[in-house]
Amino acid sequence: MKLATYGAAGAEALGGVVGDEMVPLAPALAALGAPPVPTTMLALLQAGEAAMVAVARALAFATRPENAALRRPLSSVQLRAPLQPGKILGVGRNYGAHAAEVGGPKLEAPRIFLKPTSSVCGPGAMVRIPPSVRWPDWEVELAVVIGRTAWQVPETRALDCVAGYTVLNDISAREFQFDQALPMTSFAKGLDGFCPLGPYLVTADEVGEPWRLDVRCWLNDELVQQGNTQELIFSVAALIAYLSRYMALQPGDVIATGTPAGSGHFRQPPRYLKPGDRMRLEVEKVGVLEHGIG
Repeated sequence: MKLATYGAAGAEALGGVVGDEMVPLAPALAALGAPPVPTTMLALLQAGEAAMVAVARALAFATRPENAALRRPLSSVQLRAPLQPGKILGVGRNYGAHAAEVGGPKLEAPRIFLKPTSSVCGPGAMVRIPPSVRWPDWEVELAVVIGRTAWQVPETRALDCVAGYTVLNDISAREFQFDQALPMTSFAKGLDGFCPLGPYLVTADEVGEPWRLDVRCWLNDELVQQGNTQELIFSVAALIAYLSRYMALQPGDVIATGTPAGSGHFRQPPRYLKPGDRMRLEVEKVGVLEHGIG
């Protein structure tokens, strides 16, 4: 399934995306005679497998030819970030080529940082760069959305804890990482709007194994990043297993798995985001996230 959050009557609602149409979940469930499910993506994930099964049934019902009234054009709704995560855990230098361009010693364990939920924004957003930020940069990433509590999970069972995937732009103010004696990575990556997320939450069964997914980023129609998740130093399963040794991953938590080579700070000469820039970020089988820079 492709699940989405969209604006509706001054609030937000959940829907399922089928082709170029949106199925609002609440009317579809009511028409099916099914009990309602939670009205936010985070609460839906927390409700467990039964709620997701009900959603799948409602989407299948709504796609029948005689139920066209339960669907509307996708272009008629304003997509929001698919969810407001419980916590966002980022992974630095997790693609071989990106680790090489950044430099430093070989990582023996994942390099973890945090992004606050206040940094989340959705498809079509205009990310405002604070005037005092000098080196704003981009990073396209596959984001993993946790679907069930993961605590002390072995790598062999880690993917059972995944609800689905989405696309994330890990925007960073590089001066806080590289222009001072004590780097502040979480602060560099945690400013308001510095976590565009979307456009959908695509369930794990639709994506399949996340081993060979192309990852690309365009800046103003120029391809600036291109990689594949087979290049991950620490796989999705390895990341979940590692993190769950130290903290419980809860439904709705997000893991940003790292970025390929090609972000702006490591180019020669360096290149940074500026007002008026347009970004297009794509992960194969997951979707395309577009947003602007203000």
